[in-house]
Amino acid sequence: MMVHQGPCLAQTTAKTLITPHFMPTSSESTDELSIADLQRHIRQMYYEKDAARGTDGTFMWLMEEIGELASALRGNDRENLAEEFADVIAWLATIANVAEIDLNTALQAKYGRGCPGCSRLVCECPNSEKP
Repeated sequence: MMVHQGPCLAQTTAKTLITPHFMPTSSESTDELSIADLQRHIRQMYYEKDAARGTDGTFMWLMEEIGELASALRGNDRENLAEEFADVIAWLATIANVAEIDLNTALQAKYGRGCPGCSRLVCECPNSEKP
């Protein structure tokens, strides 16, 4: 993993990385971070640096993190995999901040009523089509 300035999330304990259904337990529910909260958190921590880097530079960092996620997906280190997912989400929030896009609003508009293709909560689109 490269060391760089920009979005980083505190290391998570192994207990929260591996849960039976990938959902927080009731004791962990107070630690939830919504998309909107994450985007505000990232903006507060990094916006000045992110804005100075601009969209193109920030996009390159996002692509680097996606590459690191691709590598982690091929490995067996669950902790590293979780960290790489977190990095990709953080850099996506970063580039959304630079581009002045509210991720929560965008997600709600596109996916809030179900699949954008068939409008069903459980997608019934043919496998040959997106999504």
